[in-house]
Amino acid sequence: MSKVTDGIAQYFGFQKQNTNFKTEFLAGMTTFFTMAYILLVAPSILGKTGMDMGAVFVATALAAAIGTFLMGVIANYPIALAPGMGLIAYFAFSVVLGMGISWEKALGAVFISGVLFFVLTVTKVRELIINSIPPGMKYAVSAGIGLFIAFIGLKNAQIIVASEATFVTLNAGLTSSPDIMLTLIGLIVTAILMVRKIKGAIFIGMLFTALAGIFTGIIPIPTSFVAMPPSITPTFMQLDIIGALELGFITIIFAFLFVDLFDNAGTLVGVTSQAGLLKDNKLERGGRALLTDSFATIGGSILGTSTVTSYIESSAGVASGGKTGMTSVTTALFFMAALFFYPLVEVFAGIAAITSPALIVVGVLMASNLPKIEWNALSEAIPAFLTIIMMPLTFSIANGIAIGFVFYPLCKVFAGEGKNVHPIVYVLGVIFVLRFIFLGSI
Repeated sequence: MSKVTDGIAQYFGFQKQNTNFKTEFLAGMTTFFTMAYILLVAPSILGKTGMDMGAVFVATALAAAIGTFLMGVIANYPIALAPGMGLIAYFAFSVVLGMGISWEKALGAVFISGVLFFVLTVTKVRELIINSIPPGMKYAVSAGIGLFIAFIGLKNAQIIVASEATFVTLNAGLTSSPDIMLTLIGLIVTAILMVRKIKGAIFIGMLFTALAGIFTGIIPIPTSFVAMPPSITPTFMQLDIIGALELGFITIIFAFLFVDLFDNAGTLVGVTSQAGLLKDNKLERGGRALLTDSFATIGGSILGTSTVTSYIESSAGVASGGKTGMTSVTTALFFMAALFFYPLVEVFAGIAAITSPALIVVGVLMASNLPKIEWNALSEAIPAFLTIIMMPLTFSIANGIAIGFVFYPLCKVFAGEGKNVHPIVYVLGVIFVLRFIFLGSI
């Protein structure tokens, strides 16, 4: 056994990083429980599109396990991957439910975006695109997605409802609905855990809400806890790539690609910086990490789940001492073990009181980029604000991105700062204008 552990230590460079097997294992476990909420949330949201919830659960767990394992083995980074929250919401509510596009075609769009991400990474065009996009717009996209996700959580929980007079309003029966009260209790508990900096706060909050719901009779008691994983057949290889190549899918594919591009890059820089893995402000083995992300997205679409990306929750494992890919390998093993706990997911995933607090809190975390925007410079503030506000108001991440990139070069030109805008940003602005003219909203 010592030969095996010695081989693992040598492969991942334990001595160089001043770490050990126990530390890496505990870090990987911490990362898993911090992001395990996705195993409930992904089937809950994607199930609304008509996809089989059991198959989505298996696809999500497998995609997370495979992507995270590859990140550990190939890139040797303590970073976990899973279907991204913002992209899950975009897939379900904007593309499938909002535009009436089949989930099979949407999976095809995810596949194509993964292939493009791979090509951009190999050709190093990815670096050119990332460097061309203004920092303020990157922060705005992240913050806007946060508001969009929080809006979905509040809507699903019926805390906010439709109104003829004001479009949306606070539910008048807020305190009389047991389901809403359970949601609010779950949100309060999760918020307390978060501000107390308890590791795995979101997941623990979901467990607390589930137990409180069972105790009060609002949520049924699961008849079993462990079982063989459900069949993945309903979603496996069901993607429609040919259908996704239609003209109307160009913006959809771009939105998947765009959000994944910057979400992944931001997470990689943030987590590796925290782990002390940035050398001279450069990301060692960064190309391997981005290739891993593209492989995971392609594989996830084949399995039957939305875009897979790096998770900022990986920072919880790093804070626990994780410094190498062994942390990721451990997290991947936990995702594989989770496959046998679907009976719990089957009961809890469809209950908004359990999943909505997680969506709201994740929205808060993503909105943390708001202070980084230059609000005093109107040429930066106006396009950033429009990007942020239009995502929840149009119920579309892609619309927010498009409107922001139409206004950014426009504002810069009339502010006399047009020379500071990269040509790629002008090209994107023209593309989005043409998209609105000929194909309408996104």
